[in-house]
Amino acid sequence: MSKSPSQPAEDGVKTESDMSGQQQVSQSQSGQNATTNGQQSGGTHSSQELDHIVAQYLQKKGYRQTEAMLRREASSKTIPLSEMSSRFRPQDDPSMSDHVLFYSEAEAGNPDAYDISYKSLRGWIENSLDWYKPELRSVLFPVFVHSYLDLISKKLYEQAKHFMDTYKHDHLELHTPDINRLATITNESHVQENELAQIYRQNKYIMRMSSVPFELFLNYLQDNKFMLLLRIVNQYLNIQVAHGKLRKSKGTIESDDVIGIVGHAAQQLDAFNEQEVQLGKLQTDNNFKEEVEQALKEEDAKRASADVVMNGEPSVSLLETYKKAQQEVPNGPAFGDIPMPPYRGTDVQAEVQAIKDIQKRLVLNSTSLPSVCCYTFHNTHDSLNCISMSEDSSLIAGGFSESYVKIWSLKGEKLRSLKNNITPAKVNDYADLNVQKERHGSTVKRLVGHSGPVYGLSFSHDNKYLLSCSEDKTARLWNTVTFSNVVVYKGHNYPVWDVEFGPYGFYFATASHDRTARLWSCDHIHPLRIFAGHLSDVDTVKFHPNSKYLVTGSSDRTARLWDVQKGASVRVFAGHQGSVKTVAVSPDGKLMASAGEDKTVMLWDLGSGKRMKTMTGHTDFIYSLDFSSDGNVLVSGSADCTVRVWDVKRDTPYALSVKDMDGVDRSNVSSDSLAKRMKMDKDAKLNGKDKPVKKDDKVKDGDDSKKSVTESKDHLASFPTKQTPIYKVQFTKRNLCLAAGAFTPVSGADI
Repeated sequence: MSKSPSQPAEDGVKTESDMSGQQQVSQSQSGQNATTNGQQSGGTHSSQELDHIVAQYLQKKGYRQTEAMLRREASSKTIPLSEMSSRFRPQDDPSMSDHVLFYSEAEAGNPDAYDISYKSLRGWIENSLDWYKPELRSVLFPVFVHSYLDLISKKLYEQAKHFMDTYKHDHLELHTPDINRLATITNESHVQENELAQIYRQNKYIMRMSSVPFELFLNYLQDNKFMLLLRIVNQYLNIQVAHGKLRKSKGTIESDDVIGIVGHAAQQLDAFNEQEVQLGKLQTDNNFKEEVEQALKEEDAKRASADVVMNGEPSVSLLETYKKAQQEVPNGPAFGDIPMPPYRGTDVQAEVQAIKDIQKRLVLNSTSLPSVCCYTFHNTHDSLNCISMSEDSSLIAGGFSESYVKIWSLKGEKLRSLKNNITPAKVNDYADLNVQKERHGSTVKRLVGHSGPVYGLSFSHDNKYLLSCSEDKTARLWNTVTFSNVVVYKGHNYPVWDVEFGPYGFYFATASHDRTARLWSCDHIHPLRIFAGHLSDVDTVKFHPNSKYLVTGSSDRTARLWDVQKGASVRVFAGHQGSVKTVAVSPDGKLMASAGEDKTVMLWDLGSGKRMKTMTGHTDFIYSLDFSSDGNVLVSGSADCTVRVWDVKRDTPYALSVKDMDGVDRSNVSSDSLAKRMKMDKDAKLNGKDKPVKKDDKVKDGDDSKKSVTESKDHLASFPTKQTPIYKVQFTKRNLCLAAGAFTPVSGADI
């Protein structure tokens, strides 16, 4: 019995419901002949003609991709629908989509399929927008876990070991315990026996995700046909999609909306922060120590004879002060751990001066507040980006958007550079160099060399050099004696936001838009270490006092502590709700303060990595932080045009034992001092500091939000300026607080 053209011999993939109608439209003139031929050929010829008719129809309608797919399928063997449905029928998990199971079987033949798909997904997430990255990155860990367990279950042990070794470092910060336990699973039977593996296999990993990143994620997996990963997502993840705005505008290491498996910790950052660190003082060279002690003995002898003549009593011994300051601090790096150049005579002189400063240093605490000296830059026209002041308060430098650096003297002296016709052969010592300088100097020197805005500056500790960094991806070393460029350091791929000299002057560090910080030495033009791990711009960088560690702050809302020898992160500090713009480390190396766009100052314990307290009071972005030389007080400079002083020790374990660096215990505050502090607060209120605002008073835009900020109990004082955002705060060795900023005139609309 023959079949008509509209009824092929067997139902197949290519069957179309409207096939006969299309045939009538396309063959209006020869329809009878086609029917006759189809009946004579037994249905084989009619199937080919139907394909041709459909192809013509698709071509006429412009469906070129569908037409190409039809022609490819027409050239292949036709599969009956019954056979295809049996292929697509899920055998193991009824919740799985048919096409997911089909394609996962096809990928199963490739032992590297998991590695290829996970690597591609990881790269796509890392290159995604910062707005979406935190939520997308939260998917990586459960996908990593189940990919590894799948490889073990399929007896692909070598591929599983390679997969674990390659990608486990991405998750060590938040999941160290789980990673270590999963790494012990090396056999198929271990998957059934291991308790943690069964927790992940038998429970769904719960997380919340906004609709936009969720759609991007699924579309990426489907477009690239990563069906193995789609199966993991469908079977082991429970993604709760929230429609509307993004759940977090900018993210940290992972999204805060990760719930994980109920009853099992989703984030285990404390375990990562348990790595051993050496926060004590760097041990000095014995020969250097002996020379310093000998120099101090000579100074003591001179001062003793002078004091006996003046008032008949000898002064406090410099040598004793030095020995107290050099008392062995436990857990400090040994001499030689950090390679340093040989010490020079100027280093001995600098150490002697530092001991003199300790003796003359003002003790700061809740009853003895620092004096603040503020330097204001006028007529900058919003082009001043950064400020740096030398340690001895003799020089101040500013970096401008016009690609140059300006240096001023804070002593009122003229700055003299070298003559244009200098003869290097005639310069043998410092006296000869002075002869080659200009006779009449100038109040300011301009350093030209960068080809983009200058964003960071840092003076060396001997004031002989200045570092600058710029949008042009470089850092430059300038000689402050000759006011000339000495070295250009290239290595970053994007603008460099910050630069900082190390505590011993030989090393320096940079922070960049390329999401890395880099360690350099002054005698190498290429970086020694690259610190990679932040998810967004590294905005600020600061050395630990012993030079063994580096602290960075980033736009990913975290700060990190890096080991300069290993080049790896040893602490992660998460808790800010905005970019971290500034960090500071206490002189004893135990505490770290961070601040930025969320207008709060957070105090951290570097040993445990835990947050000790959060200090509030600022009403705008915080640009700069610095600890006093004794570590008892912290100052902050902000865009709200104030310098604020904070009590570091209050409400912390260190409040029970407050010792100055010279070894004197100052934890006991007398009742007279407490009464004095209460009187200061009362006087401030009487002077109108806390006077309520009248309804008739004119309030500028944004003042309502500022007045809603509550000052924390550890807030000691606020020093306001007249429309001068504070870019930089810095303590001198004798605990005088220096501040600097650019005056911002009030526009006509604000008056």
